[in-house]
Amino acid sequence: DSGDSACELQEWRPVTYRKCTDTFWLLLFCLFWAGLMFITGYAVMAGAAERLVLGYDSFGNICGRKNTPVKGAPLSGQDMTNKKYVFFLNSCSLEMQSRKINSLSLCVSSCPQEQLNSLEDLQSFARNNGSFLCLYNLNISSYTLNPKAAQLCPMLPVPPSKSFPLFNRCVPQNPECYSKYASVLISMVNEMDVFHRILSGILAGRDTVIGLSVLALAFSFILVLAFRFIRTLLVHILIALVVFGLLFVSGILWWLHYDYRNGPSTELETEKENVKFLLGYAIFSTIVTVVLLFLIFVLRKRLQFTVQHFRIVGKIISRIPFLLFQPLWTFLILIVFWVFWVAVLLGLGTAGTAQSTSGGQVEYRALSGIWYMAWYHFIGLIWTSEFILACQQMVIAGAVVTCYFNRNKNSPPPHPVLSSISVLFCYHLGTAVKGSFLITILRIPRIVLLYLYNILKQKKNAKCLYKCCFCWFCCQESCLRYFNQHAYTTTAINGTNFCTSAKDADCILARNSAKLASISCFGDFLLFLGKVFVVCFTVFGGLMAFNYHRELQVWVVPLLLVGFFAYLMSHSFLSVFEVTADAMFLCFAIDMETNDGTAEKPYFVDQELLTFVTQSNKLTEGQKHRSTRPFQDNEDGTELQPM
Repeated sequence: DSGDSACELQEWRPVTYRKCTDTFWLLLFCLFWAGLMFITGYAVMAGAAERLVLGYDSFGNICGRKNTPVKGAPLSGQDMTNKKYVFFLNSCSLEMQSRKINSLSLCVSSCPQEQLNSLEDLQSFARNNGSFLCLYNLNISSYTLNPKAAQLCPMLPVPPSKSFPLFNRCVPQNPECYSKYASVLISMVNEMDVFHRILSGILAGRDTVIGLSVLALAFSFILVLAFRFIRTLLVHILIALVVFGLLFVSGILWWLHYDYRNGPSTELETEKENVKFLLGYAIFSTIVTVVLLFLIFVLRKRLQFTVQHFRIVGKIISRIPFLLFQPLWTFLILIVFWVFWVAVLLGLGTAGTAQSTSGGQVEYRALSGIWYMAWYHFIGLIWTSEFILACQQMVIAGAVVTCYFNRNKNSPPPHPVLSSISVLFCYHLGTAVKGSFLITILRIPRIVLLYLYNILKQKKNAKCLYKCCFCWFCCQESCLRYFNQHAYTTTAINGTNFCTSAKDADCILARNSAKLASISCFGDFLLFLGKVFVVCFTVFGGLMAFNYHRELQVWVVPLLLVGFFAYLMSHSFLSVFEVTADAMFLCFAIDMETNDGTAEKPYFVDQELLTFVTQSNKLTEGQKHRSTRPFQDNEDGTELQPM
C-alpha cells in the first residue's frame, strides 16, 4: 500500500486496554443538559398548556379542571372539572380590542341548544341542565330577583349555540350572530403567532399523532423481520409497495391541495397555512417519486446481488441475535425523550403570569426571554436525538467488531452487545457526544436559513441563494453522517478518540473507496426504500385521519411531525443492517491491509464474505484492470486463503 505518512495506521486489533475519549465533550453535554433542566423547571412552574385547547374564562379559570386562586380576582380558583365549554355573555356583539375580546366569558357545563329569551328561561335552563350562564357569584334563585341580574347575565336573547371542536367555545347558530362571532374568532386566531397555532394543532391531534407513531413502529418491526429473512420475492413485493405508496401519497396530496384551495372558506390563517404546506408536500413527494422510480429502474439488475448482500449481513446478525432488539430500546428512549421535549415545549409556549385587572378579571401576560429558551430547547432536541442514535451505532459497531475479530467463528464471544454497551458507557460517551454535536452544528444553519427564507421569500435572488445554501448544508450533513458512522467503528476497534478515529477511517476508505462503494450503495438504497415504505404508509394514514379534523388546526404541521417520527423510527430499526454491513466491510478492508494470510498473520474473514466481495468487484469493474491488493492474488501469485 502506498500513501502519505498522515494516513499510516497503527495495529488494527481490538484493544484490551482502553481509556476515556473526548472527556471534554461529555462534560460540555452535561452542562448543556443542566441548562435544559433549568428550562424544564421554568416551563413546569410558569406554563399552562391546557389553556391552548381547553380555554379559560375572564377570571383565570381553565375550563375542565381545578384551578388555583389568583390574587385580586375573587372569582378565580374554582373547580371547573364539569364545566368544559367557554361561553361569551354577549356572543352576538363581540369585538376585538387590543387583541382581546370585549366580552366576559364563563366556563359552563353545556351550551344552550335553544334560544333563551328571558331571565326565567336562563333560570329554567340552569335548573334543567346544570349549566349556569350568569356570573358565578349570582345564585340561581336570584336570576329573576336581583336588580343587577341583567348586567351579570348574558345579553338577551341568548341564541342557540353549539360547542366548537377545538377551542371548546359555544358558537352561536343564529346566522347573524354566527357571522359576527366567526369574524372575531378568525381575527383572534390569525393574530396568534405561528408558534401557538402549531402548539394548539399538536395538542388537538395528540391522540392521532400517538396512534400513527405506533403504526410506524409496527411497520418498522415488520421490515426488520423481513430483512432478516430476505428473499428475492420479498424484495419485489417491497419495491412494488414502495412504488404504489409513493404514487398514491403524491396523488392524495395534490387532491387535498386542490380541495383546500377551492374550499368554501380560506379566511383563517391556519387554512392558508394548510394550503401552503400541502403544496410543498405535494411538490416534494412528486420529486422524490420521480427520482426513486428512476433509480429503481437503473438498479434493477443488481437485485440478486443485493439479496446476497443481506444474507451475509443476516449471517452476522444471527451470531448476535440481540442486535435485533437494540433498536427497540433506542426507540423507547427516543419516545420518552420526545414526550418530555414536547411537554416542556408546551409549557414554554403557554408560560405567562396571571395578573388581575379592574373588575376582578385576569389576564395572562407572556414573559420575556421565552423565544431564547425555545431555541435552546430546540437545539437540545436535535443534539440529544442524534446522541441517542450515535450511541446505538457505537453499540452495534462494537458488537460486530468483537465478532469479526474472533478466530473461532463457530463460537462467538459471550454477550457481545452487553460488552459493547459497557465499553460505550465507560469509555466512549464523549465520542458519541462529539459526533452528534457536529451533526447539530450543520443542522442549525439550515434552520436559520429557513427562518430567513420566510422573511425574504418575496425576493427572487434571496430564494435562489437560500436553496443553494440549503442543498449545500444537506450534502455536508449526509457526508458527515457517513464518516461519523465509520469513525464510531474505528473507535470500537482501536479505542481512540473521535478525531483520530475519523482520520484513520478516512484513510482506509480513501484507499478502498472504489471497492467498498459498489458493495454498500445497493444495500443502502434498498434500506432507504424500506424507510420510504414506512413513511409513505404512515403519512397516508395521517392524511386520512387529519383530513376529518380541519377546524382551526394547522394539521399539516402535526402530519410533518408524524412523518419525521416515522422516518426516525424506521431509521432506528433498519440502521441495524446498515451499521452492521458498513462495520463488517470496514473490518474486512482493515483485515486485508494488516494481514497477509500467512500462518503468522492469518485473515479473520470467512470464505463466504471474501467470495462475495470478489464477485461484487468483478460485476462492477468487468474486464478492467483490478487492484492487486487486497481483492486479488498476493504478490507471489498465490490465492488468498482466509482462516
